[in-house]
Amino acid sequence: MSDWSIRLARPGDADALPAVEMAAGTLFATLPDLAEFAGNHAISAERHRKLIARGHCLVALAQDAPIGFVATQPFQRELHVWEVSVHPDFQQRGIGATLMRACMIDARNAGFVALTLTTFRDVPWNGPFYEQIGFEEVTALDAHPRLAAELAEEADNGMPADRRIAMIKFLD
Repeated sequence: MSDWSIRLARPGDADALPAVEMAAGTLFATLPDLAEFAGNHAISAERHRKLIARGHCLVALAQDAPIGFVATQPFQRELHVWEVSVHPDFQQRGIGATLMRACMIDARNAGFVALTLTTFRDVPWNGPFYEQIGFEEVTALDAHPRLAAELAEEADNGMPADRRIAMIKFLD
């Protein structure tokens, strides 16, 4: 039996989620060329509350405390994944993959046709992870202006544009 569980996120979870994201982000310190991104950004609790109100965010809990989450937002018939984070003390237990599988089920049951996200192409727990669970790189960004705009905004905010990609997972 596992020592963690997942459920839909509740507004009361929002205050704990930025700390989970900041802790998870410290893993970037292991990548010299991306160390500047190590634990220096998190979605605010206020924004989490707004996303949670949309009804599709999930949280992983251990002893009733948030240890991981997936933050999403509907965009017409697509559900966009803004962030998936698991606290370092709980990584390598399948929590992130379980959160994403649950997110896919929830999205499919809610009538979304796809999940979308932006991520680092070559960071093992980013692009390759999402590829393993069925996401594909969006190469025709002109057909996905929302994702193209997100990548452009990330580049404007200092993210290395050549390492960032948009991905999509169609839900059958």
